[in-house]
Parts: sequence; structure tokens; C-alpha cells
Amino acid sequence: MEKRKKELNMTRVVDAPREMAFKAWIDPKQIAQWWGPDGVFIPVCEVDAKPGGRIYIVMEAGEKLGKFKGTQWPMEGTFVEIDEPKKIVFNANAINEGKVVLEHQTTVTFDEENGKTTMKVHVVVTKVLPGSEFAIAGMEQGWNSQFDKLVKFLQ
Repeated sequence: MEKRKKELNMTRVVDAPREMAFKAWIDPKQIAQWWGPDGVFIPVCEVDAKPGGRIYIVMEAGEKLGKFKGTQWPMEGTFVEIDEPKKIVFNANAINEGKVVLEHQTTVTFDEENGKTTMKVHVVVTKVLPGSEFAIAGMEQGWNSQFDKLVKFLQ
């Protein structure tokens, strides 16, 4: 992702019903199994999936990430809209070394056709703060890796 680019769009089709795909985005036990890019695990996942409800996910680097092993990247935010099983909107921030470095709004839509679900994710960076270079640089690759993990999880 270019430093100036502040939007990201991704689409994946999964061989699963829409309700199942939607639940994978709002059930903390399921989120913890696929959230984050490859090489990351989720030691903390708190989700209150309702408008105004909190989302708090901590990603931690595992062995695959070498020198970053043990580094934690928290994300905290609030759900704006939950339209089950069609749409989820949440605002969140990325935290690095205890400071908010990036704020974004994520919209996920779910469309089902012939038993398959098309999931579209639209991320808009709403505020870039000092120290966000690392988060911005890895955002596109991280989201794509995470989305691929979700597709495998739903299969």
C-alpha cells in the first residue's frame, strides 16, 4: 500500500453460507482462529458485536516473524453497524508501543449466491498519526493474508 493511499478493497468468495461467514466475524472464538496475517496468533479477543459494542483484538508475532516474535499489536474499536447477516461496520485504531498510530473504518458485506458467499472488505484510513509508517506499509499485505486465512478457516 502506498503511503498516500488510504483505502483498501478486497473480495473473496467462500464455499460457505452467508450466516457462517458472518458469524466468523463476530464470534470471538472464531475470530481468534483466523485474525491477523500469517505468523501471528491472537492471545486476546474481546468482541461485543452490537452498535456501540467494543472490539479489542491483540495480535502477537509468533516464530515465523523472527525478530518480531513476542511483539504485540493491539487493535481497539467500536462497532458502528451490525446488520446480520449482511453487513458489519466498525471503527478501530492500531496501537504501537502504547500509542494510537492509525485510525480506520472497516466495512464488511456478505452476499450469498448458490451456497457461496462473497465477502467484500473496504478499509478506509481515517487518521494517520506519527509512528504509523509500519502499520501503513504492512496494511495491504496483512489484510490480504488475514482474509486468506479466513477463507481457509471457513472451508
